[in-house]
Amino acid sequence: DFCRIGTEHEKFGFEFKTLHPIKYKQISALLNSIAVRFDWDKIMEGDNIIGLKQGKQSISLEPGGQLELSGAPVKTLYQTCGEIDSHLYQAKTVAEEMGIGFVGLGFQPKWRLGDIPRVPKGRYNVMQKYLHKFNSSGIESFFMTCSVQVNLDFSSEADMIKKMRASIALQPLAAALFANSPFKEGVPNGYLSIRSLKVGQLDKRRTGMLPFVFYDTFGFEQYVDYVLDVPMVFVYRNNKYIDCGGMSFRDFMAGKLPNIPGQMPTLADWENHLTTIFPEVILLKRYMEIRGADGGPLDMLCALPAFWVSLLYDDVSLQNVLDMIVDWTPEDIQNLRNKVPITGLRTPFQGRLLLHIAEDVLKWAKDGLDRRCLNESIFLNPLKEIATTGLTQADKLLEMYNNKWGNNVDAVFRERCY
Repeated sequence: DFCRIGTEHEKFGFEFKTLHPIKYKQISALLNSIAVRFDWDKIMEGDNIIGLKQGKQSISLEPGGQLELSGAPVKTLYQTCGEIDSHLYQAKTVAEEMGIGFVGLGFQPKWRLGDIPRVPKGRYNVMQKYLHKFNSSGIESFFMTCSVQVNLDFSSEADMIKKMRASIALQPLAAALFANSPFKEGVPNGYLSIRSLKVGQLDKRRTGMLPFVFYDTFGFEQYVDYVLDVPMVFVYRNNKYIDCGGMSFRDFMAGKLPNIPGQMPTLADWENHLTTIFPEVILLKRYMEIRGADGGPLDMLCALPAFWVSLLYDDVSLQNVLDMIVDWTPEDIQNLRNKVPITGLRTPFQGRLLLHIAEDVLKWAKDGLDRRCLNESIFLNPLKEIATTGLTQADKLLEMYNNKWGNNVDAVFRERCY
């Protein structure tokens, strides 16, 4: 059961007539209809429908009503892409009858934070309260972003270390290749991926590039130490989310949480805590979740798992990446990560442009997929085009905005509608 692929993606719902974000009442009707028509089980919180489940797939709601598909762990890119395609067909079939569409972008292009509807999920209320202590970027990354992520296996601690190092070092490259969030509040925002910027500005203790992954001492124990010290947001008891006031899981293990004094954590508490940590790559139970890409159209949703599978599930490609990054320091990678939201593939790095590194990496990626002998390298085609032309999705959208659309962002809803 090794080398499985699980893809997750989020998308914004909007009303065709007004382009306004859909409200929870519409989301609730949408989920109920999908459940009935396509045989999904409902996930409820009290009287509110907050998601759907079918086998190992689930549909859930992000804080600003973004609809997320978490795919089942599957063996091939055709299976994971087929699952996304099937989900989009089902969601669109129901949504179009309701006058609703879905748009594939990394950041809400038109509306302000106050316009975004809230989803009635207890954990989000506690998280929102917690994030308000930081800056508006934290709240915006919560309510106004969409990403595409892939979950991949590792076979041992040594295998995990290699894959963590390779995937974290290449996060800025992935962010550049998938940049697709150039608008905010109806105008260009000065970035190719404002989502990458905003996520990087969230509470620094629970996000980022995890420099310790590159230390000689890195392993499972060091990762657990990191998670133990990230401030807790909530603990779930008696169907209620209890605010933890920023105490650490280490405190909890010593029975020191003031709101539930003397109580000790369970494995479920640990798993809940892990869902409140958002570094670029997360280690979860027996797999890694690789998170650094903007949401986008179907071909890009399929390209993300193709990119990472080709590099991390092929020994030759993985070694090529590890050899390339051998002299990259955590500071180098962080500096690259800081620049990429603005300059994307045109970012200079170690005497080259990131674009030229992309060309090398995509060659290894194609070879890696070819060695799987499943005819999967076609899923890399959109990335090859980006590397050949140097134009990301964000660049193309900005070009249309400045010319064809006459500086009116409304057209992006039609252009990027699934």
